[in-house]
Amino acid sequence: MSKKTERRRRESVTRETIERKENFKYQLILEGIAVGLLAGVVVGLFRFALQKAEDIRNLYVDAASKSVLLAICGIGILICLTLIVIFCLGREPLCSGSGIPQVKGEMRGQINANWLQVIIAKFLGGVAAIGGGLALGREGPSIQLGAMVGKGFSRLNNRLRTEEKMLMSCGAGAGLAAAFGAPLAGVVFVLEEIHKNFSKEVLLSTMAASICADCVSSYMFGLSPVFHFSEISQMPLARYWMVALLGIVLGCFGVFYNRTIAFMQNLYGKLKPVWLKALVPFAMVIGLAVFYPTMLGSGHHLVGETGAGVFTLETLLIILVIKFVFSGFSFGTGAPGGIFLPLLVLGSLAGGLFTEVLSPVFGFEEQYISFFVILGMAGYFSAIVRAPITGIILISEMTGSLSNLLALAMVSLVAYMTAELLKGEPIYDQLLNRMLEGGVRKKPRGTNKVLIESEVYLGCRVEGLSLSEVHLPEGCLIVSVVRDEKEIVPRGSTRLEAGDRLIVLCNEAFAATLEDQLDAMCKTITYENRNENGILL
Repeated sequence: MSKKTERRRRESVTRETIERKENFKYQLILEGIAVGLLAGVVVGLFRFALQKAEDIRNLYVDAASKSVLLAICGIGILICLTLIVIFCLGREPLCSGSGIPQVKGEMRGQINANWLQVIIAKFLGGVAAIGGGLALGREGPSIQLGAMVGKGFSRLNNRLRTEEKMLMSCGAGAGLAAAFGAPLAGVVFVLEEIHKNFSKEVLLSTMAASICADCVSSYMFGLSPVFHFSEISQMPLARYWMVALLGIVLGCFGVFYNRTIAFMQNLYGKLKPVWLKALVPFAMVIGLAVFYPTMLGSGHHLVGETGAGVFTLETLLIILVIKFVFSGFSFGTGAPGGIFLPLLVLGSLAGGLFTEVLSPVFGFEEQYISFFVILGMAGYFSAIVRAPITGIILISEMTGSLSNLLALAMVSLVAYMTAELLKGEPIYDQLLNRMLEGGVRKKPRGTNKVLIESEVYLGCRVEGLSLSEVHLPEGCLIVSVVRDEKEIVPRGSTRLEAGDRLIVLCNEAFAATLEDQLDAMCKTITYENRNENGILL
C-alpha cells in the first residue's frame, strides 16, 4: 500500500470517528440497553452458577465431615478445580484476578483482550475458584464479563474504537449492577473509577445498561437486597465523633490491606512452577473445611451475622484475622475472582469489632453494631478502592436503606483522606501497574483512532491559555471545545475557560500517555500566581 493511499485511509477513519461521535448520543443509549440485557444474562448465569456451586460445596463439606471416603473424594474435586483454574490462566492470562484493572487498561489503550476468550476463561475459572472455596468475590469478574460483552457487541457490529469504549463502559456498569443489584452504583463506579471523569454520553448510556441488567438480575434472583439487617439503630449526633474515629481506623486498615496484597503477589511471584501458586490457597481450603468451614468462600453471610451481634469480641477478632490472611493468599495467586465482596466482609468485621471494643469503654449500647457494620463496609471500600461516592451508593443499595447517608459520607471521607495522607495507592491502579510491568500487555494497533475527553478544571494549568499554548503529544489534535453545551470550532486563539470540555483525537496507542498529560494539565489544580486574565505567571 502506497503512503498516499495509507494517508487517505487514515483521514477517512478520522472523519468517520468525528462524525460518528457527533451523531451517536441517542443511538448509544439504545446500544447500551442491548449491552445491558446481554451483560445481565451473562452475569446472571455466572452469579447463578456461583450460587449453586457454593450450595453444593457447603452440603458436601458437611457430608464429608462424617465420611472419610467423601473427604478423599473432596480432595480429588479440589485438585480438578485447581487444574481448571491453572488451565484458564494459562490459556488466557487476562482472565486473572479481579478483572477491573484489565478493564481500566482497555479503556486507556494499554490492553487489547480477546473478548470471547476472556468471557469463557473468566466464567469457568471464576466458578472453579470461588465455588471451590477461595476468598474471592463475584463483582470484579462480573464487571470484566460485562465489559467484554460490550466489546463483543461492538466488534460484531463493526463499531469504531471510540464507540467500543463507550459500550465497554456500559457493560462494566451493567456487570456491577447485575452482580449486586445496584444499578446506581454501577453508573457511579464507571464515572468515578473507570473514566475518572463526568460525561453525559457515558452517564446516560451506562444508566440505561445498568437498569436493564438489574432488571434481568432481579427477575432471576428477586428484589431483596444483598445484605439483610432486621433493624438499624441510628447513632445520636452527639456520638458522631466515633464515626470519624472509625474512618481513621479503616483508612489505616485499608492501606495495610493494599500493601499486604502487594506483598502476597511478590511472594507468589517467587514460587516456581506456576501451578504451585494455585495449589497453596486450595490447600488452605482443605484445612478450613476441616476446622472452620464458615470461612470458605467470600463470606458474605458473615456480614448479616456480625450485624446481628452473633459473635463475641474474641470470635470477631479470630474471624477477621483468618479472613484477612485467607483473602490475601487467595487473591495473590491471580485466580479469577474479585476483592469487592471480601473487602466488604472485612470492613463489616472491622466495624463490628470496633463496636465490641468501644461500647463498654464509652458506655453505649451494642444495638448500634449493625450501624457500625454498615459504616465499616463503606469506609473500608473507600480506603482501598479510593472511590468514596461509589462506596456510599453501593452500600446503600446493597442494604436497601438510605437512612445512613450522613454517616456513610463522613466515614468514607475520613477513610479516604487517611489513606491519602498515608500515601496508599488505590488498589486497582496498583494492580494495573503491576500487570503492565509484569508483561501482561496486549497493545492495540496504533492506526486505530480514538477520541479522548477531558474537562478543564477551575485553577488548572491550562485555564486561561489559548489552544496554541497547549502542547499535546505528537499526533494528537484538539477537534472540539464544548462550552455550556455548545460546540466551539477550535482555533489557535481560542482561550480555555474552567468547565470547558476538550475532545482530542489521537492514535489509540498514545491514549494512555495523552490521558496522563491531560490529567496533569486540565485536572490538577495549581496554586501559582495568576494575572488579571487568569493566566499563570
